[in-house]
Amino acid sequence: MSTNTKVAAGTPLTTQPNITLAQSKRHYATEDACKALLRDMRWPDGPRCPRCQSDKVYALKARPFHWVCKNKDCGGRNGYRFSVITKTIFENTNYPLKTWVEVISLMGQSKKGISALHIHRQIGSGDYRTPWFMCHRIRAAMKDEAFPKLMGTVEVDETYIGGKDRNRHWNKQSRQQREAGTRFGFGKSGAIGAISRKGNVVCQMMQHGDFKTYNGFVRKVVDQKVDLVATDENRTYNYLGLPHAAVKHSQHEYVRGEVHTNNMESFWSLLKRGVVGTFHNLSKEYLPLYLAEFQFRFNNRKNPDIFRAILAGCRGRHTGSGLSVVERPIRQGQIAMASIGYHFARNHHAQGKTAFTSSTDIP
Repeated sequence: MSTNTKVAAGTPLTTQPNITLAQSKRHYATEDACKALLRDMRWPDGPRCPRCQSDKVYALKARPFHWVCKNKDCGGRNGYRFSVITKTIFENTNYPLKTWVEVISLMGQSKKGISALHIHRQIGSGDYRTPWFMCHRIRAAMKDEAFPKLMGTVEVDETYIGGKDRNRHWNKQSRQQREAGTRFGFGKSGAIGAISRKGNVVCQMMQHGDFKTYNGFVRKVVDQKVDLVATDENRTYNYLGLPHAAVKHSQHEYVRGEVHTNNMESFWSLLKRGVVGTFHNLSKEYLPLYLAEFQFRFNNRKNPDIFRAILAGCRGRHTGSGLSVVERPIRQGQIAMASIGYHFARNHHAQGKTAFTSSTDIP
């Protein structure tokens, strides 16, 4: 009797990617293969001018994957020359595209994120700030600006990212923060999120934990025809003007029929496990980018082609000349899109500064 019979493998518990890291490294091992991929994804109907969107462009025979637009309103007499990476997050990069493809594959398949230091060791970059800058550009490409409003039963909850008092320096503990006028969280960074049952999640950083912030967020991401908005006992949610029910965590009530916030809290746990176990420190300035990364990966958890989904965001995340779009918090407690350019990286290299600083403690 044969003893070397094979046991059939079971069905995978999670969605398997269409292309693995090994396959991406094999398929896109050359610059031409990477550029051909970007060209086909960016212009499936043929190249178009990224400045005026005209399809009357001409290929440059001497330079593959380069074109010139002869539209008189665009480039004038000499024409406007562009390449497949013009006005993308890859523009002006000194690193080969195959390395970018590898980093994108790693970030897309890491459930709790992957640190820039880990990628630094993987790609063998000379300076840590190189993968740090690459990761932030890719996170900016993961920003989903065209999400549909949430419907059905929606859970809304907030969280705060920061350390415990016993782990803080004395001048950063709660008493000193209260005396300094900290509005909430004792110096922590606040985030608010909403999730549709068995659907997508939307989250953003918040500067103030007041009614204006909560109400504005819910109105922005939740449809007016929502069936139910489930929250905790935070009284700010009582005046949303939408069907609403709350569970009382202070009385150890966590589920009451369909009313609970467990799905939203599950997402927060993924984020915080990434902070504690992967990143260790987060800068308040760049927290919106990390939220965008975790939101994108969560919403594409059942998408086997998440690799191409990230690339689709890379192709248009660029504004101005040499400036890639990176989300950062700015004035009046709003979250907006600001520009981070190569002058930023160049200044940090010239000054010998660390580009990644921490303004919050480990949660």
